[in-house]
Amino acid sequence: MAEIEIGIFKSGRQAYGFDDIAIVPSRRTRDPEDVDIKWQIDAYEFELPMLGSAMDGVISPATAIELGKLGGLGVLNLEGLWTRYEDPMPLFDEIRELDDDKATARMQQMYQEPIIPELVTARIKEMKAGGITTAASVTPQKTQEFAKACLDAELDILVIQGTVVSAEHVSKTAEPLNLKKFIREFDIPVIVGGCASYQAGLHLMRTGAVGVLVGIGPGNACTSRGVLGIGVPQATAIADVAGARMRHLDETGVYVHVIADGGMSKGGDVAKAIACGADAVMIGSPLSSAFEAPARGFHWGMATFHPTLPRGARVRTAVRGSLREILLGPAHENDGRMNLFGALRTAMATCGYETVKEFQKAEVMVAPSLQTEGKYFQRSQGVGMGH
Repeated sequence: MAEIEIGIFKSGRQAYGFDDIAIVPSRRTRDPEDVDIKWQIDAYEFELPMLGSAMDGVISPATAIELGKLGGLGVLNLEGLWTRYEDPMPLFDEIRELDDDKATARMQQMYQEPIIPELVTARIKEMKAGGITTAASVTPQKTQEFAKACLDAELDILVIQGTVVSAEHVSKTAEPLNLKKFIREFDIPVIVGGCASYQAGLHLMRTGAVGVLVGIGPGNACTSRGVLGIGVPQATAIADVAGARMRHLDETGVYVHVIADGGMSKGGDVAKAIACGADAVMIGSPLSSAFEAPARGFHWGMATFHPTLPRGARVRTAVRGSLREILLGPAHENDGRMNLFGALRTAMATCGYETVKEFQKAEVMVAPSLQTEGKYFQRSQGVGMGH
């Protein structure tokens, strides 16, 4: 791809976010009832190609169970409030009431409470008791520490997650996690991320991970792009890592799943993520709008409470409906924020594709006017696509 000159010393590629592109219908259409959006990773099959983000305001053991019953996979943050406090619900009530200028500082205090090892095992067992496939998230720094507890509690899928996770972390002060060695020796499948480029994605795939999370800073509550200046718009990031998936498949015969992580708040965003090459999506802010979400209409990222360099914000998302309504409908609003996977199914049917893997081959085009063309009244009145 041709690079654009930024200055005499530096050139760069043009990159695209979801709002910059459009999915192009093909020569056929099909009935939405004929569309299959099931997703399988390792030995586990799901009715919906989605994961609930490992964020405290989104996933509790109870919401993970409900999400599992609806056909998705909830990922519990093992370094969050749920493993620091026996009953964190009063803290969620307090977080909702905090003034914007005091929220980050108070949350930093809350997260200084040490993690209770027994709670790590207890929360996983709590999810297991719900009869669902269980998943939980740890940072690379805590992976070795919590590995045994995850195995003892019979966790199904481990997610090793950070703002950026690389297969080649270098440190002069500590022995870093050897991802490849850990994954090869660990007894359960591992998903790793985030990354946002072809090379980084390819190297993570070579560790033996079953899935790679794609996304650096696109989330509604994330401020990494502003604080650190790093990130890649999601449409380009997904397409690049999907390219790495094909190379890895050619080299090894092993298919590694590409999971778009962040930046999706509407059904059209989910459809575009799949059309760009994702196998599934990880969403947070839409789920925080559910009645069942622990924070009920508030959302914050995993780095919001960093003790010295917070990279997230507590944002209001409002309560819109139940988890079922947000994921599967029926929608009572016309702005794309409800029935996300009904929208995916309809988009696939409208474009003539029967499965998610077929939809990855859909034609897309650069369309900067997609969100504004002919939408004067919606934009001026703040309704529909003018929200």
